[in-house]
Amino acid sequence: MDTILSFLAGGLLQYSWWQVALVTLGLTHVTILGVTLFLHRSQTHRGLDLHPAVMHFFRFWLWLTTGMVTKEWVAIHRKHHAKCEREGDPHSPMVYGIGKVFFRGAELYREEAANAETLKRFGYGTPDDWLERNLYSKHSLLGIMIMLVIDIALFGVLGLTVWAIQMAWIPFWAAGVVNGLGHYVGYRNYASPDTSTNVFPWGIIIGGEELHNNHHAYGTSAKFSAKWWELDIGWGYIKVLSFFRLAKVRRVAPKLKLEPAAQSVSLKTLEGVIQHRYEILARYTDVIKKAASDELAKLRPLRKKGSEDCRWRQLSRIKRVLGADDEYLEPAQRAEIDTVLAQNQALSTVVQMRRELVRLWESSSATSEQLRNDLQAWCQRAQQSGIEGLEQFAYRLRRYAA
Repeated sequence: MDTILSFLAGGLLQYSWWQVALVTLGLTHVTILGVTLFLHRSQTHRGLDLHPAVMHFFRFWLWLTTGMVTKEWVAIHRKHHAKCEREGDPHSPMVYGIGKVFFRGAELYREEAANAETLKRFGYGTPDDWLERNLYSKHSLLGIMIMLVIDIALFGVLGLTVWAIQMAWIPFWAAGVVNGLGHYVGYRNYASPDTSTNVFPWGIIIGGEELHNNHHAYGTSAKFSAKWWELDIGWGYIKVLSFFRLAKVRRVAPKLKLEPAAQSVSLKTLEGVIQHRYEILARYTDVIKKAASDELAKLRPLRKKGSEDCRWRQLSRIKRVLGADDEYLEPAQRAEIDTVLAQNQALSTVVQMRRELVRLWESSSATSEQLRNDLQAWCQRAQQSGIEGLEQFAYRLRRYAA
């Protein structure tokens, strides 16, 4: 009887509660690595090749700890990138609202996983061997039931808590935090055409997935960190695996290269500008904010006298969204922006030239030579604008190189 009670209390390992907590954190961390390295960076975006033994370990581990099917996860995430923030995005807070994505993200995943068209169109190239067809995909619930038995055997009754945490770990951190908060709060290094954010600069808990804006800017990059002060722990594991020839990096984001500014824009400059367009737009946002701040400073003394209070309030309200794409603005915001721009020539010039710059690299019919001429003309107008921030921006733009 004592033996049975002892087993129920502590299982085979007889660990104390803090030892069980440490083991649980270790187990969930391996699961996170399986998602970020195998499912995300390798299978979905092909930025990384993993050794077959490493691939199969992660397939087996994810089958035990999540029950997720590789083809389903890959297809849903590819669709998210293809239709980001628009109708059809499986889990965008802009479509469903932050509450639903954060608290019910796992439900959205299951709904999309049942869409055969999504799996057919976006799930190509994933494992399709005997094990995948006859075990991992066919019996996805069997793995997590086996994990339940293992947890209880190792930790006793406390194993139920370990198992529950394992089951909730990915739905909370991946579906809730990354898919929800990663498109709602945080900072942005790149003005990518979506609302993605870096939730936190040190990507440890979710294996580097915290750096979500960096990932959306360069989706196929195996490395998620971009600034020197950012940490992508997943990249650290990739370097270790690469050292032992268990992984091979296929793609990383291009490094920014600046050369001495030339009088004319070259094709090399054009290529560098297009390559780093999201970083350029993020910098341009600072130009817009500076122009808006200068205008607010001019209006402040007049506001105190009671003559420009309305204009000051309007500009204060829309300052943070002046550089946003129209599709992410409410009709009332767009109307207010138009009113403010009509009253300020310098601010109107800065905002309009941002739109022209975006149209330049979105052009699909112009030749490289035409685009080079357009960029040259844009830089000339910027440097002749009389707006200091815009002049400095154009000078830096001519220094970009592929």
